[in-house]
Amino acid sequence: MRTIDSHPIRFGELAGPLVHHAMFFDWQLVSTQELAAEIDYPFEDLVAADAIPYAPVGLDATVYRYPTFGDAVSVEVTPLRVGNSSVELLYEAVDEAGEPYSEARMTHVTIAPEGGALSLPEATRERLRELQADRSVDVGPEGGAHSPESYPTFEEYFRVHSPHIEGSELAYFEEYPRFADVALESFVANAGPRLSDLAGERQPFRLRDWHWEFKSPVHFDSLLEVECDVEAVDEERIRIAHTFRTDGETRIEGISEYGCFDRAGDPTTFTDAMCAPFEEV
Repeated sequence: MRTIDSHPIRFGELAGPLVHHAMFFDWQLVSTQELAAEIDYPFEDLVAADAIPYAPVGLDATVYRYPTFGDAVSVEVTPLRVGNSSVELLYEAVDEAGEPYSEARMTHVTIAPEGGALSLPEATRERLRELQADRSVDVGPEGGAHSPESYPTFEEYFRVHSPHIEGSELAYFEEYPRFADVALESFVANAGPRLSDLAGERQPFRLRDWHWEFKSPVHFDSLLEVECDVEAVDEERIRIAHTFRTDGETRIEGISEYGCFDRAGDPTTFTDAMCAPFEEV
């Protein structure tokens, strides 16, 4: 199902010459709402019943290249698995020629007002199964050697205020990669170079592959701890294990791999100066 059709890249969506990677999360949210309306299980009905609609449980994604000015993005959404209370969706962002920008698999559940996942109505499950495809999609971080004991660990704390929350007074899932971004940029700046000094023809520290598991929500006015454990560094990617906590409890954990892209949005390599802050300890 095409949920976004030939959306032109606008100035407010950019971070430097390329779109901010938060836009991929925005497009997923818009697409989920379009699909929800199509299957007659819309966000507005669930919110009116004090439920939390289509909350993410797990996310795996890969960005192959970044859109920029003059580009247009379309998003196709396909159900991959339909359970009693969950649905796994494939989001494919493509250019006007159908070539991919990104792919993401996300599992959603709707949380009841009293907690726990709501069962999907039978009619909704049937409609999702009509749209379902049997596809194998390999996205997210690759396996391979990593040695977290050899690299630095750093952390930041954030108070979750009103701009960071959705209508249910929970932190909006798009905000988590933003918090991780701020922590990473602060670490790089404290280690020496500012991001503005490193960026130019190459745009470093852009999300490339990630796997995140959402264990429990982060509430309004919480103090959010973001722990970042660097696991591997090479010229193509920087791998960081992320743990998000409030009140000592882990809310989200996963692996994020950051890449470097050129000003046209295509992947390139990190320079030695970009990797220097992550030198082995």
